[in-house]
Amino acid sequence: MGDDRHSGLEPGDVAQVAASLAATGYVCDDDLATVVFLALRMQRPLLLEGEPGTGKTALAEALAETLDLPLVRLQCYEGIDATQALYDWDFPRQVLHLRALEATRGDDGVDVEEAEKSLFDPRFLLARPVLAALQQAPAVLLVDEVDRADDEFEAFLLEVLSTYQVSIPELGTVRAAVPPLVVLTSNRTRELHDALKRRCLYHWIDHPGLEREVEIVRSRAPEVSAELARQVVTTVQRLRGDGGLLKPPGVAETLDWAKALSVLGASELDLATAAATVGALVKYREDGDRVKQALDRMMAV
Repeated sequence: MGDDRHSGLEPGDVAQVAASLAATGYVCDDDLATVVFLALRMQRPLLLEGEPGTGKTALAEALAETLDLPLVRLQCYEGIDATQALYDWDFPRQVLHLRALEATRGDDGVDVEEAEKSLFDPRFLLARPVLAALQQAPAVLLVDEVDRADDEFEAFLLEVLSTYQVSIPELGTVRAAVPPLVVLTSNRTRELHDALKRRCLYHWIDHPGLEREVEIVRSRAPEVSAELARQVVTTVQRLRGDGGLLKPPGVAETLDWAKALSVLGASELDLATAAATVGALVKYREDGDRVKQALDRMMAV
């Protein structure tokens, strides 16, 4: 890298990024490797959108492993606010500290001004994910499922991603010595604001094609036989293409199904074992019924 910020990886080209990720078991296509390369070189946050289970979160995990950096994860949800992302004060420890001061000073009394000042010592600060990422930087900050948060939280993230610093009234400004590598993921349950998108490099992760998904299964679950991996992926891709499932399986579910079959000793896909293990593949009763009805037809093709 130009400024040596992420010293664990200095990609000379896109192929090197793809190879480094593949070494962790994360297999990606050239388009995704290219946008990761650009995010590293241009020092820009990376916004990944796509269906659940297509490897968005796994990419952040793979990057942290590749770069040999800590992964700090902020899981977004409805109602999350800046406090839950930044910091809190350890109130029970502050109370114990006050009692300790009172016990130590005895009849001399406690200097109120000094006692109040000592309450906001960094040792009582509970760093939440965003502050932790700024303090630990260089780090990989994963802002997972940002589409679940509301507009106000998105505006807060925009400010942090603009300055890589936060202000704590009692302590001052905390600025990252090295800006973290930020990966934001979205399942597109709602449209994100243009202002946040402009701050990031963007990539849509789709379900992989047959050969790439087989490669992913073989890479992430080497205990699964080549024949079983191909049969599983072929069946999953037919189920996705069938369009009748409430929640089509993602790559994560493909891996779970292949591993479940392997645990049961299967080296090839057979109807009885496949039907018995659909709980690793789909998560709705209606989908389970549809898959069991469809397996016979699909596996006979």
